[in-house]
Amino acid sequence: MPAAEQRTDPVAHHGEGPVWWEPWGGLRFVDMLAGDVLHLAADGAVTRTHVGSVAAALRPRTRGGAVVATERAFALAAKDDLSDLRVLPDVWDDPGVRFNEGGCDPDGRFWCGTMAYGESPGAGSMYRLAAADPYAVERVWGDVTISNGLGFSPDGTLAYYNDTPTRTVSLFDYQDGELRNRREFVSLRDEDESAGHPDGLCVDAEGGVWVALFGGSAVRHYTADGHLAEVVDLPTSHVTACTFGGPGLRELFITTSAEGIDRRAEPLAGALFAITPGVAGLPALPFAG
Repeated sequence: MPAAEQRTDPVAHHGEGPVWWEPWGGLRFVDMLAGDVLHLAADGAVTRTHVGSVAAALRPRTRGGAVVATERAFALAAKDDLSDLRVLPDVWDDPGVRFNEGGCDPDGRFWCGTMAYGESPGAGSMYRLAAADPYAVERVWGDVTISNGLGFSPDGTLAYYNDTPTRTVSLFDYQDGELRNRREFVSLRDEDESAGHPDGLCVDAEGGVWVALFGGSAVRHYTADGHLAEVVDLPTSHVTACTFGGPGLRELFITTSAEGIDRRAEPLAGALFAITPGVAGLPALPFAG
């Protein structure tokens, strides 16, 4: 597969969490540790909206606006420009732990996992925000180190998830609103560290799973049965997440990070990239609340 094409300047220090939603005008992603939501305009310009000390993840709401995970709290906006963002109470008190990445399930609830700033093993958890007022928050599981990459199969019966340091993509059954029967989908544990660590992911309309490899300068495409189908090469090592968007959801947008990178060695770290891989993606699952 050809290498991905650069779509923006290195606009993000730690680009993450891309999501395409047509009513927003297209693609949004986050500059996570700057606390900013970024919007890619049709002409390639990028604008920023500051939402807090951290902007971990966001998804559209079915009624308009967005749900956002900030450092330690969820937030809701009714307006697409996020100008009326309302931050809900903190989910926990520990300032050493923050939200990291999340997504919605087929029932319209927002899941977001956490990590310690120091990446302490097992210090993170997975939380779920109910899709109705009073927006109850449930801790679904713990013993997470760096929570990343929640995506669902086209029929909504399977879910894919990464705890990045494990170098494994996990597979769950999605049954009765719960993630059950966790098992290994693919693993990079037997590969050299230069292959990277699974970070964000997305699923295409054929059930293929696209996995961003932090430290691996690539996105890997696995078939629904776990076969490595192809590799998208990137010109920078910290590849963080990917999503389908554009006309017919046929473009794969890829975020990257400059955190911990010498920009003289990797001048494109923090830029957004894209490729047209020959398969369509799935529309984003919105928050029903």
